[in-house]
Amino acid sequence: QKLAKKLLEAPKESLTKYEVVSREEFQGNPVTRVALTSISGRTHQLNVHLAAFGHPIVGDATYGINGDAAANGGLSDAELESLAGNPSRADAALQQAIADAANGKSCVHAKSLKFRHPITKEDIELSAKAPF
Repeated sequence: QKLAKKLLEAPKESLTKYEVVSREEFQGNPVTRVALTSISGRTHQLNVHLAAFGHPIVGDATYGINGDAAANGGLSDAELESLAGNPSRADAALQQAIADAANGKSCVHAKSLKFRHPITKEDIELSAKAPF
């Protein structure tokens, strides 16, 4: 509850770009694979946005189902619906089934990273396929 309260008391603007890559099944449950780009770079931004949208990252121990943070950023279902209506929002039963199937593993993966090396100033670009 402290985390949710902190988020609601001092919100900072953030923006996430998302693209649906595919719709799949994970251990018999419907899931959506998405490509995410953090535009504003806030801590936990991608996790918070997906959870608030009703599609938490599979296996997210903080913002996912039964996570350490208050579900939906501390907003009630009615408040969330009025702010960000989403008819395909995963209900608690589906979120729990997917979390159980993940068996404590988070299904988040950085497909690519790009940064400037702090000493050589060389642009470094790394990429890897998702292991799930």
